[in-house]
Amino acid sequence: MLWPLPATKPVPAALRKRRRSAVALLPAVVLVAALFSSAALYGAQAQASKPAEAKPAEAPPAENKPATYVGSETCQACHEDIFKAFQKNPHWVVQTDKRRGFENNACESCHGPGSKHAESASAADIRNPEKLPPAQTDRTCLKCHLNQPTHVGRLQSSHAKNQVSCTACHAIHRNGPNGLVARKAPAINELCASCHTSQWVRFQLPYKHRLPEGAMSCVDCHNPHGGFRPGQMQYFAGNEPGCFKCHGDKRGPFTYEHAPVRFEGCMTCHEPHGSANPRMLARQEVRYVCLECHANLPLSTAGAGTVLGVVPPAFHDLRSPRFRNCTICHQKVHGSYVDRMFLK
Repeated sequence: MLWPLPATKPVPAALRKRRRSAVALLPAVVLVAALFSSAALYGAQAQASKPAEAKPAEAPPAENKPATYVGSETCQACHEDIFKAFQKNPHWVVQTDKRRGFENNACESCHGPGSKHAESASAADIRNPEKLPPAQTDRTCLKCHLNQPTHVGRLQSSHAKNQVSCTACHAIHRNGPNGLVARKAPAINELCASCHTSQWVRFQLPYKHRLPEGAMSCVDCHNPHGGFRPGQMQYFAGNEPGCFKCHGDKRGPFTYEHAPVRFEGCMTCHEPHGSANPRMLARQEVRYVCLECHANLPLSTAGAGTVLGVVPPAFHDLRSPRFRNCTICHQKVHGSYVDRMFLK
């Protein structure tokens, strides 16, 4: 069964005319909106592609300006005592030497430009090498001292590797050419012993070099700035150990050389800093020193005619007291001119 549709009222003619006008105007409205949106998009793209106008550079604030050099005379106004002592110092040559590039600026060659410090008098506005990390302190000193012969091994030295800076030993401002570092043997030994306490203790043993008496100093044997020999040893005659500077009779050249002296050095048998054994030997008896090299392996069974102790073929049997002091017969243990067995 079909239900009848509700009756509709007829639309007035005026309303129908307005609807037709609105439908006719709709394409025009859409077109105008599209044009406006395209214009806005093009304007935004053009503004983005337009290079930004360069703004005038603003001057940095006064506190951010880099410090400048003011000259050593400005430093003198506050540091009068240091300045007078520094005038007698070897580093004063920087003040007058044009070659180094710090003429009239000797103080600032190490401390850096001082204009800010001169204005504020604050320690934070000046560089103090003594309070810098050791690597930076060394870099400051090595600007001048890098290629000097006495400092040739500084970068490879154990002092540098252990973060010991130059200012740990050197007093830069002290008066006179001898003020930079200790020069007399007792003062040198005291300075070195302040760090190397274990080595200094060995000099209190009965047999030692005469450092406690002030007859020698540590730098007679060691180069504190570094070297290419173990233990920062001093050189003698090219690349030979510094021991031969005093013990020249042990040097040679020998016709028959004892291999440890030639290739391993004096410390194979001797304790250079001090020993409880005569002649500063590493062992309490001479034979024990010799047997570290001149000994055969122990035998499981000792047969008839077996020689105990030395490298065969030999007749030295250490069970007999006559063979227990090697240097009674082998007198030239450092080397010989005439006998390959070092008998004479």
